[in-house]
Amino acid sequence: MLRKTRITIAVIFFLGITLMFLDFTGGVHAFLGWMAKIQFLPAVLAANTLVVAGLVLVTALFGRVYCSVICPLGILQDIISWTRGRLKKKNRFRFRYTPEKKWLRYVILAAFVPTLALGAHSIAILIAPYSAYGRIAGNLFAPVYQWGNNLLAYIAERADSYAFYSTEVWLKSLPSLIVASVTLVVIFLFAWFGGRNYCNTVCPVGTILGFFSRRSIFAPVIDTEKCRNCGLCGRQCKSSCIDMENHAIDYSRCVVCMDCLDNCKEGAIKYALRTRRHGESGKNAKASDGHASPDGKDSGRRAFIATALLTGGALVSEARRKKIPALVRTPQKHERQTPVVPAGALSLKNFADRCTGCQLCVSACPNKVLRPSSSLETLLQPEMSYEKGYCRPECTACSDVCPAGAIRPVSIEEKSSIQIGHAVVNLDICVVNTDGVDCGNCARHCPAGAISMVRKNPQDMLSALIPAVDEERCIGCGACENLCPARPLSAIHVEGHEVHKMI
Repeated sequence: MLRKTRITIAVIFFLGITLMFLDFTGGVHAFLGWMAKIQFLPAVLAANTLVVAGLVLVTALFGRVYCSVICPLGILQDIISWTRGRLKKKNRFRFRYTPEKKWLRYVILAAFVPTLALGAHSIAILIAPYSAYGRIAGNLFAPVYQWGNNLLAYIAERADSYAFYSTEVWLKSLPSLIVASVTLVVIFLFAWFGGRNYCNTVCPVGTILGFFSRRSIFAPVIDTEKCRNCGLCGRQCKSSCIDMENHAIDYSRCVVCMDCLDNCKEGAIKYALRTRRHGESGKNAKASDGHASPDGKDSGRRAFIATALLTGGALVSEARRKKIPALVRTPQKHERQTPVVPAGALSLKNFADRCTGCQLCVSACPNKVLRPSSSLETLLQPEMSYEKGYCRPECTACSDVCPAGAIRPVSIEEKSSIQIGHAVVNLDICVVNTDGVDCGNCARHCPAGAISMVRKNPQDMLSALIPAVDEERCIGCGACENLCPARPLSAIHVEGHEVHKMI
């Protein structure tokens, strides 16, 4: 029953989170957005202390259930491993106990926390589990889902039905697609051959939660009186954490999948309150917890250090947001000198410091304005581009779905007053000058009324009308840039602001 319950909850979370990245109607996020907000790293970056404390408390009580039922990347690994096990019966017994690779886990964690705290997110988020899965779902699964939808829309159209409507499938970013593809291949190989090896050697979240799960109150325990040393549980443990020789379980790596409970034919493994007779002393305690100290002081110190690293990293990151000036940005290859980020981001610095690069906002944007950055400084983090649409003042989709606080929630009224950038006119390529025609497209479609048409020659009332931008009224929505008829480049474009302001 416990295993079936775990699988049921895991399926609900996996499908819910996946649907958030696949959905292009905007309806799913309103009901399932909370699933993204309880992911560990987004909660840390959003300074959501209640969620972080809740996840730590649950782990200390029940073990790493987060990795087994909430983390989408962990569940994806279970699906891959289960698929291989179903192909051939002998593959069900392919695992065996291996000692914990502490040096690798701690080195990766020691590199991850400072990298994240000091603002090098483009490196740290490559191995963050929720962010990695978000990029896989948004860049690889979503196009397949949309093509399937378009096929159904084509069939429905022929049947005079409007049950489906087609949507454009487009490449948002080549670097993001490459990173997502490489990540999926790496995860697939880890899971196909090693089950949960990625979770227990590479994943920094797994290592942090492993500190607290070592001494969890409830856990799978082995009854040595009933055990016949058949080894069936160890050979099917995808975490490779059951040491049958010593009748011990490495709880820092156990993800509480409950598979061992169902696989044991003698009922020798139960999920219960841990006591000293369940391997808390002597040889079993050392094998089970990976520490020589029977009273658990080493484990307690490591848990304290992990908590201190998280807290210290958050404080350093917060200090950088408030005190350290933004880095000098080199000019982009296109005409935009300063990137544009959505209303609610507060500033380029706040956005870069908090964004996990999961790209949920990219998937949720109905106007196709957001796309992953190709800049090394903000690689995989979204920025705004207006080739396919513009940021409509009445749309707050990205701020509604961001789980990490990189885009704060804003109301429609607030968004209409937030200046994220301002328009700049290049009269040299404006069709009024190049083609000698009347236009005024930018002024007609400006929702803020920040563009007016003025005489090219104020002394000549018959001279052509050219656009003039009132920077104090412009909010940087990009309607002018998107709708400008000049080609190959728009004659008007938006320059981002380092710090957003209300107008």
